[in-house]
Amino acid sequence: MRSAPARLRTGLLGGAGGVFALWAAQVRPSARLDALFATAAHLTGLLAGYGVLALLFLMARVPAVEHGVGADRLARLHALGGRWVLGLCLGHGVFALCGYAVHTGSDAIGAAAALLGYPALAAAALGAVLLAAVGVTSARAARRRLPHETWRGVHLLTYPAVALGFGHQLAGPDLASVPPVAWCWALLHTAVAVLLLWYRAVVPVRQALRHGLRVAGVRAEGPGVVSVTVTGEGLAELRAEPGQFLRWRFLCRGLWHTALPFSLSAPVRDDTLRITVKGLGRHSRRIRRLRPGTRVLATGPFGALTARRRTRPKVLLIAGGVGITPLRALFETLPGGPGDLTLLYRAGDIGQLVLRGELEAIAAERGAGLHYLLGPSDGAYDPLAPGALRELVPDLDAHDVYLCGPPGMAAATTNSLRRAGVPAARIHSECFAY
Repeated sequence: MRSAPARLRTGLLGGAGGVFALWAAQVRPSARLDALFATAAHLTGLLAGYGVLALLFLMARVPAVEHGVGADRLARLHALGGRWVLGLCLGHGVFALCGYAVHTGSDAIGAAAALLGYPALAAAALGAVLLAAVGVTSARAARRRLPHETWRGVHLLTYPAVALGFGHQLAGPDLASVPPVAWCWALLHTAVAVLLLWYRAVVPVRQALRHGLRVAGVRAEGPGVVSVTVTGEGLAELRAEPGQFLRWRFLCRGLWHTALPFSLSAPVRDDTLRITVKGLGRHSRRIRRLRPGTRVLATGPFGALTARRRTRPKVLLIAGGVGITPLRALFETLPGGPGDLTLLYRAGDIGQLVLRGELEAIAAERGAGLHYLLGPSDGAYDPLAPGALRELVPDLDAHDVYLCGPPGMAAATTNSLRRAGVPAARIHSECFAY
């Protein structure tokens, strides 16, 4: 049976194939230059419209999709798809403009002015500009310079951009000439809109009213790191599994307008949730000043870094920095006897280890292996190199591996594990970077 990510890719590519078939069924072969431009414009326009719909679906936070695929994979697919959609929108505009100019015998400027005289086309052009703004601010170089709140605010322009382009899509000849297809297209957009509204707005409010979450306490764990305990009612109904995360919105000054993803650093028990946060950004640094009694909105759980991915009796957990948080919960709860679990914890020095006392108590109680891999990331010796990993875990290729850490460390460690003989299907990781 194929994995959930493979099924998602197959479904998305199948939808794109259906759009291509719709275009192909209506093509009228012609060697005229204006007809060739128009045909290319129709194909790129249909694919761009479908692509936008797919991007919105990927970010709708549908639990069945997020749990099966993983939020990090969805985010990467969303980013990759966004580049394709922008390229298709640009191609659609250029082909349409060239086709109209050739057909009317006008220049590009005159053709553009004439096309923008149609309200639906003008609205679609504005929508394309908004999408371009989203794409520019999502480029890696721009993201590094923008506060997360600014990036997120610009990203919300996707919704009015889609709305502005929707009328143009329905009025286009590929859909307007086939009413049943136009109805199906509208129903697909409606379904995705309902999913977005339900899971990104209704569900968080409903959970807040049902569970009444409040901050119970904040405890320092190390330099710049705190644990926040949150209490509520009926939290077992969330069905939050070790390894998963929720999106947290703390209803206090400076934090209420931003939902931040933090993993559970302990299993849910006695209607209490716990997260452990390192102050890496302006908002995460404010969390250490939270006061008991602060109301909390939490959406989720999300993520696929859970025991469900396990395929082998033996498990190796590899954490980097604050990536220890979801793995600490798994270290406590993954089924296994003495010798079945091993945790490798990478940090710059002993002062950067988080939750050390808890980890050592769990290791002693369960007979599990626990190794601290200390030293600078740019040091001459790499404790996560293939040879070092095989020395620490001689039967490494017989393990499932759960990995969580900064993007660079996670990528390098994944490469080391592959070179050490661990199949890609047994390396389970989630990595978050906006």
